[in-house]
Amino acid sequence: MHRALLSGFLLCSLGFGSALSSAADLPVSVTEEPGTFTLTNGYLTAKVDRVSGDLTSLQVKGLELMGYGSGHHAGYWEQSTARAARLESKITIDPKSNGGDRAEVSIKGWSDGKPVSGMLCDLEVRYTIGRGEKGVYTYAIFTHQKSYGLTQVGESRFGAKLNGKIFDWMSIDAKRNNYMPTGYDWDHGTDLNMKEARRLTTGRFAGRAEHKYDYSAVQFEIPAFGWASTKEKVGLYFINPSMEYLSSGPLHPELTGHLDDNAGGDPTLLDYWRGTHYGGSSLPLPAGEEWTKVVGPIFVYVNEGPDGNAMYQDALAQVPREQAKWPYAWVRGVDYPLKKERAEISGQLVLQDPLVKKFEHLMVGLAYPDGELNWQNDAKHYEFWVKGDEQGRFKIPNVRPGKYQLHAFVDGVMGELNGAVFNVQPGGNLELGRITWKPVHYGRQVWEIGIPNRSGSEFFKGDEYFKWGWYLEYSKLFPQDVTYTVGKSDYRKDWFFEQVPHIDGENLTGQGRGRATTWTIQFQMNSVPSGKATLRMGLCGVSVRTLGVQVNGHEAGPVTGLVYNATINRDGIAGSWVEKDLTFDGALLKAGNNVITLTVPAGGVTSGVIYDSLRLEVEGQ
Repeated sequence: MHRALLSGFLLCSLGFGSALSSAADLPVSVTEEPGTFTLTNGYLTAKVDRVSGDLTSLQVKGLELMGYGSGHHAGYWEQSTARAARLESKITIDPKSNGGDRAEVSIKGWSDGKPVSGMLCDLEVRYTIGRGEKGVYTYAIFTHQKSYGLTQVGESRFGAKLNGKIFDWMSIDAKRNNYMPTGYDWDHGTDLNMKEARRLTTGRFAGRAEHKYDYSAVQFEIPAFGWASTKEKVGLYFINPSMEYLSSGPLHPELTGHLDDNAGGDPTLLDYWRGTHYGGSSLPLPAGEEWTKVVGPIFVYVNEGPDGNAMYQDALAQVPREQAKWPYAWVRGVDYPLKKERAEISGQLVLQDPLVKKFEHLMVGLAYPDGELNWQNDAKHYEFWVKGDEQGRFKIPNVRPGKYQLHAFVDGVMGELNGAVFNVQPGGNLELGRITWKPVHYGRQVWEIGIPNRSGSEFFKGDEYFKWGWYLEYSKLFPQDVTYTVGKSDYRKDWFFEQVPHIDGENLTGQGRGRATTWTIQFQMNSVPSGKATLRMGLCGVSVRTLGVQVNGHEAGPVTGLVYNATINRDGIAGSWVEKDLTFDGALLKAGNNVITLTVPAGGVTSGVIYDSLRLEVEGQ
């Protein structure tokens, strides 16, 4: 048989991928051009700008996956090296030195005491690609030198605008995993009460309110999220192999993916490591402080599959593979301890609480010892969190050396454990043994509404919170406001997930104001307590300054010192959590029927509170 015909026969019989070297067998290469690095491994090709550090192109199967239609184009870190006082771009891993197994490039900008993207910090951005890998890794190194002055790092993320002509399916979690509107639909929508929200007038979702915050999610719960093309059968997902470099602990919600709210509406992905959208983090740097933080590596995973959900499930399956590789052995030359330099911290919590008999949804973490920052608002340091089991046991792997404080919280317990401070040595595994946790109580519990779980998800409509305009629906669902009778009412049906001003009349845009809203709690008591009474309120959504409280018609409040966290207007269910305890004279209570009222003042329709739970405790009864 002629050689050409034989080759053709083999290609047809074995399949194209079998006849030729598969992408997994092809060596990695990197080329330098005056303004660009190009990295490829046969499966995908990435181009990186040597000045800005942007990922300007990512191609697979001849398709350009990056978008250029709206906002900041293509892939980017929020802070840029482009205007640094000094700039260096170089190959940090040369595939010629490792047989074509891996390539890495670096773009580094030095501040030299002058602002770079609003901060007095050096910034290095790296991208790397390996043989057979279906994606590109990126990470950023922020450094504040001792000679640098007072500064801070502002909101920060790695983001990407994707090709709107290709991507049409977005996957955030099980409930938000479907087709999306197009950029055309976004451009032709009508404005609602904020620039990020529009009522769609075209396409398959005409009539729906589209709001980018409706896709926010708790970062700890979504290690993989992204977009897919149902036509081209290709997907692109961000994967966080570790949460150590993200801010504000394991319950922090942030923006994830959406349509860009600029003209053109490109598909967007955002991986916030310093986010503030629901309350959250800060990163102050005093003059003279030496500090560095390695953010990432984040994996930009590019896969193929028959449909959007199949590609999403494949991305989820990739997560444990990436976690098993963490810390990545190829990271060199930065403050990134490798496996043998890290430690495992383990122990068992022993809960002494008469009201909670077992651990449900236990979270245990290590964070920098409380000071100017606590773990809920800290983006400066690394944090390590795991889920414990029902017996209170936990193991926290891959902990960097350093000083930490142990923290824990669990469903049913108001507040948290703020445990011991200790040092973790390089490679020094640490068994903490049995740790007694005795939660705070201010007397006997009379009643509780909801579950202390740092979320309003258990209340009515809390499982559907991620839809624009629930604050407009409240007055329709509860025209007489909420009256809750302890022992008879069910908080899953009778307590709305957010207490907001009451709207009289129809409101379709979310603009305007509502009247004060009073919720009533009715309960029975056998006798009058001889001591103090404490109304304990866990709040996870706040957009008012005060909350009025009356006990049997007498003023017991107001609750003040509330800190805005934008959870209601950004269609959330849980922002930065706080406990507010209101103590009053138990003599305000009486034997028989009692009434406590909670009043949100008149104001904008998105002002109000989201309760985590409410609990009344009394002394001397």
